[in-house]
Amino acid sequence: MTTLLIHRARCIATQDDAHTELKDASLLIRDGRIERIIPTGEPTDVLAAEVDEVIDARRHVVVPGLVNTHHHMFQSLTRAIPAVQNAELFSWLKGLYPIWAGLTPEMVRVSTQVAMAELLLSGCTTSSDHLYIYPNGVRLDDSIEAARSMGMRFTATRGSMSVGESQGGLPPDSLVETEPAILKETQRLIETWHDARFGAMTHVAVAPCSPFSVSQDLMREAAKLARAHGVRLHTHLAENDHDVAYTKEKFNCTPAQYAQDLGWVGEDVWHAHCVKLDDEGAYLFAKTRTGIAHCPCSNMRLASGILPLRKMLDAGVPIGLGVDGSASNDAAHLLNEARQAMLLARVGRALEPFGCDHGPADMTPRDALRLATRGGAQVLGRAQELGQIKEGYCADIAMFRTDTLSMAGGAVHDPVGALLLCASDNADYTIVNGRVVVRQGEITTVDMGPLIERHNQLALQLTLGVK
Repeated sequence: MTTLLIHRARCIATQDDAHTELKDASLLIRDGRIERIIPTGEPTDVLAAEVDEVIDARRHVVVPGLVNTHHHMFQSLTRAIPAVQNAELFSWLKGLYPIWAGLTPEMVRVSTQVAMAELLLSGCTTSSDHLYIYPNGVRLDDSIEAARSMGMRFTATRGSMSVGESQGGLPPDSLVETEPAILKETQRLIETWHDARFGAMTHVAVAPCSPFSVSQDLMREAAKLARAHGVRLHTHLAENDHDVAYTKEKFNCTPAQYAQDLGWVGEDVWHAHCVKLDDEGAYLFAKTRTGIAHCPCSNMRLASGILPLRKMLDAGVPIGLGVDGSASNDAAHLLNEARQAMLLARVGRALEPFGCDHGPADMTPRDALRLATRGGAQVLGRAQELGQIKEGYCADIAMFRTDTLSMAGGAVHDPVGALLLCASDNADYTIVNGRVVVRQGEITTVDMGPLIERHNQLALQLTLGVK
């Protein structure tokens, strides 16, 4: 039985239904759960002497652990590749597919550790990942084992591609798999790794990659498999104009109609991007409670488009944030992603037709923080466990210093608002399932120096053939 006291926090932003923010309050954590929220003025000296560890939080703003709903962690090996720095989605993918064909199991493990370290340092405690390329013996098990070594709560999605160039798809034939093999391997992963218990550290989801890389038959069969095992479904949808045009040409429908026809709508489904979803599609997603992983940095980097965030939230579409792949964002700082979501929503509204009623208040700092916490928990199907600081919930917590250079002159006025309006700091503490995995700004679960050195060696080996 382990106990931790987060003591006398400068501010605790609970993200509960009442938007409660507490000053000089404390949190008691026991065995991975939040046991008590101790309000201002209640004595804690005796308790502080009895627990295993006390963290002095008088200079911290404390928030629920952030939740990342979309990533491609292997891509941290191919950041800032010169040939695709200025490419849009399809040409970007065609430039990178041949490089990713050289991925090895070690590369996947190491790149996953690096990506998760970056997320943890940003205050992210739960992440999804979409691995859809499996050359040279790579398995999703490599990512799951890496997550366990890092101490991160993980939704591992078994991606896949089955339609290569010779069949009219985008990826090279050498990188696609047969559909029976995909379904068999996905079932094995669910049966081996998925944990449906409250507070589980590992979930598995079913995730054929995109309309331009899998067949409609695979989409239908994958949905049946997921629902037979009670796991979630994930894919890319309506990511840019070329994506929409491909769906129209090949399937004679819109992306939303494509998803509906194949059984890919519902509370157990979330789609990445959706920046080109039409009004009919937004209504469908709201009606069916189909989720979206909003990836603002990647969408800007690839010039894909701007999600009408406020409009979709007002319609009732469940939305969380995703950093997306490390080769289309070139970073994985989820707090900064929330800041970008806030800023892009504001400018996006300003670009709507003249006369539209809009303003900065359409997306406030607290709205953005809610997307990064409760929004992500809802999209990943974990709204009753994660995303709030609430008694009985999982003890996933991020703590940010309020006395840093970037917060100077901001935290004194509004420590919660300053998290999103000022430059995005790293977390001082990140706690996952009651375990401190970032302590005073340093990862505790792995030696980062050798990890980064090996990651850079593997990046050169992958891209340049350097051993």
